[in-house]
Amino acid sequence: MTTNETVWVTQEALDSLVAELENLKTVVRPSINEQVAAARDEGDLKENGGYHAAREEQGKTEARISHLEEMLRRAVVGAKPADDGLVEVGMKVTIQFEGDDDTQTFLLGSRELLSMDSNVELEVYSPTSPLGTALLGKSAGDSASYEAPNGRTINVKIVDAKPF
Repeated sequence: MTTNETVWVTQEALDSLVAELENLKTVVRPSINEQVAAARDEGDLKENGGYHAAREEQGKTEARISHLEEMLRRAVVGAKPADDGLVEVGMKVTIQFEGDDDTQTFLLGSRELLSMDSNVELEVYSPTSPLGTALLGKSAGDSASYEAPNGRTINVKIVDAKPF
């Protein structure tokens, strides 16, 4: 992860991320290291399925540790936004594209935090994205426009904005 984008979190989310990182470093990592060592002691590594599985799990764990450390380095604790219809980071926003009756609902915030609640299937837009920037500070009923990557101007209407 090589981004400098701020990760906005609540204190509860921060505590959860810190706890996960601590568990990975103090419980999971040592356990996997023991599995790798035990499998290595069995001999011929080329045909040792247990060794290869443990090494793969070790790689995934180390990647998650690195990801969490980077996220926590960029984390800024903020309060849950007020339920006042104003679009800000941490809001579940519903918009309607001009000329279309369908709506789209998404989280304005960080994708990493959405994955903490596996029961939620919601798109995530960064507050620094063109759409996010256009919506910030506006309220339900307001219209906004932004420039798409293809250079086209897209107009949207904010239908609803609620805290996530």
